[in-house]
Amino acid sequence: MSLLNIVVIFVAAMLAGALNSVAGGGSFISYPALVFGGVPLINANTTSTIALWPGTVASVFAYRKEIANERAGMWPLLVASFFGGLIGAHILLHTTENTFARLLPFLLLLATLLFAFSKRLSGWVRKSISGTKLPASTLKGGVVVFQFIIGVYGGFFGGGIGIMMLAAFGLLGMDNIHRMNGLKTVMATIINGVAVVLFVINGVIYWPQAVVMIVGAIIGGYAGATFAQRLNPARVRQFVIVVGCVMTCIFFYRTYLA
Repeated sequence: MSLLNIVVIFVAAMLAGALNSVAGGGSFISYPALVFGGVPLINANTTSTIALWPGTVASVFAYRKEIANERAGMWPLLVASFFGGLIGAHILLHTTENTFARLLPFLLLLATLLFAFSKRLSGWVRKSISGTKLPASTLKGGVVVFQFIIGVYGGFFGGGIGIMMLAAFGLLGMDNIHRMNGLKTVMATIINGVAVVLFVINGVIYWPQAVVMIVGAIIGGYAGATFAQRLNPARVRQFVIVVGCVMTCIFFYRTYLA
């Protein structure tokens, strides 16, 4: 890596870590920075995952009280997350660079739309809950299956899984956002954690870039958490959405029009 490349990915990781601590969407920054720095698409995906994972792990400790309150019903979701993440990462490792390149613009578009319309999605889920007459056991089983699908998607790419999980937990009747965020953080840690292990074993991490980004993401995450109260969450979300839209357009152009 050149000095300029090191600086760029370090700053990108700091920004990604800060965004994840405030509103989410850090991968919209970290992933393109790696791609534009010359890392192949799939390796950029795996390297970005391991770079941002420590921040997710740290968040688990921040939500430990909320997580403890949901411990009883957490195991089926944990199992679904583990095997979903494992399968998704396995699929990624057996996907060709060309196929992933063609899928990437649509994955970015999906992640951007999920992020942009998360509040409307949550509202729709709550409205659906109030009118449903499904047995509780059926609803729980459906959420576990949905969590498995989220895990597969998360192991493969991961953008927007937090929003998907919040919607799923809403179907279970949860309405405490702090407990929901705590549970979401645990599941994301499991999904990305099992994917990271598989990526490391298969040697698909660009370690020099990963180490630089891990340090940057930790610093950015700490700074973001420290100054979060001074930031307007709505403005941060708008920034993430704009970045997501720009990156989606760039990758559509690179893949289908250039």
